[in-house]
Amino acid sequence: MASKSEGGGKDDLNFIKDKFTTREGTYILAHWSEYTKPTRLQTTGSTNTPVRASFINVGGDPSPERICFNIGKELYVYIYKGVKKAADLTKPLDRRVYKATLPTCHDFNTVLVSKDSLRLLVGFSHGQIQVTDPMRKEISGDPLKRELNKFFNEEKLIDKSKVTCIRWIPGQLNHFLVSYASGQLYVYNDELPCGPVPPTYQPFKQGDGYSIHTCKTKSTRNPLYRWVIGQGAINEFAFSPCSRYLAVVSQDGFLRVFHYDSMELVGSMRSYFGGLLCVCWSPDSKFLVCGGEDDLVTVYSFYEKRVVCRGQGHRSWVSVVAFDPYTSVFSSDNSDLRNGTKVQDVQGTVANGNQSNHQKTPAELSQTSLQSSGSCVTTYRFGSVGQDTFMCLWDLTEDVIQQPISTRTRTSILLSNPNSLSATLPRCNNVQKTNSLLSNNDVSIDGNAHPVGNSVMGNSTHHFATLSLGERKEITEKKEHKRNFSLSSKSSEKNNMLKSNHVKHIDESIKVLGTCSCPRLDEVPLLEPIVCEKISSERLTELVFREDCIVTACQEGIVNTWARPGKVALTQHRAINPQTSTGGTIV
Repeated sequence: MASKSEGGGKDDLNFIKDKFTTREGTYILAHWSEYTKPTRLQTTGSTNTPVRASFINVGGDPSPERICFNIGKELYVYIYKGVKKAADLTKPLDRRVYKATLPTCHDFNTVLVSKDSLRLLVGFSHGQIQVTDPMRKEISGDPLKRELNKFFNEEKLIDKSKVTCIRWIPGQLNHFLVSYASGQLYVYNDELPCGPVPPTYQPFKQGDGYSIHTCKTKSTRNPLYRWVIGQGAINEFAFSPCSRYLAVVSQDGFLRVFHYDSMELVGSMRSYFGGLLCVCWSPDSKFLVCGGEDDLVTVYSFYEKRVVCRGQGHRSWVSVVAFDPYTSVFSSDNSDLRNGTKVQDVQGTVANGNQSNHQKTPAELSQTSLQSSGSCVTTYRFGSVGQDTFMCLWDLTEDVIQQPISTRTRTSILLSNPNSLSATLPRCNNVQKTNSLLSNNDVSIDGNAHPVGNSVMGNSTHHFATLSLGERKEITEKKEHKRNFSLSSKSSEKNNMLKSNHVKHIDESIKVLGTCSCPRLDEVPLLEPIVCEKISSERLTELVFREDCIVTACQEGIVNTWARPGKVALTQHRAINPQTSTGGTIV
């Protein structure tokens, strides 16, 4: 069922919605629960740093939730009052203003937490990392405050590029993981210092498309490990709910899944086009959903090592994807996998040197997919937000998961008669996708299956649509050069290395196209969103599903709360917040 904007008219597409309806009922924008700068001024300055939000429950309080979000050079921590009470923007628990760098991402430690103390990780645009306690105010000479306000890579000796994602490692009190735009991933211990000179590394482990290194030091220092993964920036990573696996998405378009303790690659997937920007695990650690520069959401079965389906609804890059555990319906067979014990197939993959299903063709895996005992989910709900300012909600049902994977018997017909596609393509918001997106799905430029011509709904046009094939290749090569060697000198030797890696990347992408890790568009089901609504005037940067609400954020610096059906009355009005500024800490 499509949303109210399914008419596809120009007015509908430009109208910002404050409510939408699903099978559960009507979701309402809680205007009174809007978090932003206390001065309520729009974010100024040219910055591409996304506004992100982190939550933590401290317990034992009438309002036990805390929210942290970044806007430009500022970082705020508030008591989060949800949908029941109005946000008081005049009383932040903590406000920090950074002078020469921008906060890009953050994460609360969910183990070392109390009503009076929190441990917050913050990553910055120039590579620095901070571990701080926003509950403790700055007191001169307070040793505990100094202990809980540490900086790592402060001199940028480890990595100078932007921190793209930062997370505490599940099950470990003091260890955290940081990814960078340089394409590297580092493991830190917040109780250890960093060295006074740039670290020297030695090989520790190597696999297909990745390598792991340790520091060569007499005493143990940070970073404990350095992972070099793929080509280009690492855009995001996520630990599975069972805490065993690490999913990483990169600018090279690959999703890679590692068994974290053994550091083995146990699964991989390729985007249909361009880089992957975001990833999220299903609540039972069985599926992953990814989004990126192909304007699609892609569902990958970790258990079966194959792409299950793709979702078509956005008209620009997908910036965040997330599963909704509160409306997803599971059967009882998922409980053992949810606790991390049903991993025989994954362990076998590690033991067999990663000889998994992602190297098989769709035809070879079709029967295995239908007979798999792992497909025991009734419905998964997940959402996505993008730079098109739209939020989409999707239902992944059992009939889609168990649908046979098509072979390429239709490919020759589709290529010889592109017009025959119009009758078979799913519709999104009642606007037909252009024929050229699928009719050229065998065209490969720089190793990607690039659509030629328009690749979005309606009159919106992909930014590559007006370029010739040669121009696209030239632009892609320049972008790859910038991503891979932004921190290196432009010597001829490194240029030759770039060309060699680029050719290798093309070969790898061509090999994977048409397999279960990167099927063509006509080889897997194409989902249609159950909701596709414009909810902001600026590109969306955050999506969090909570028990009583959905939280979104936009680049303008506004964090919105959407009340779930039945959580608030339709007649509730927005509370008026005083337009006053607050003090803060200058860092």
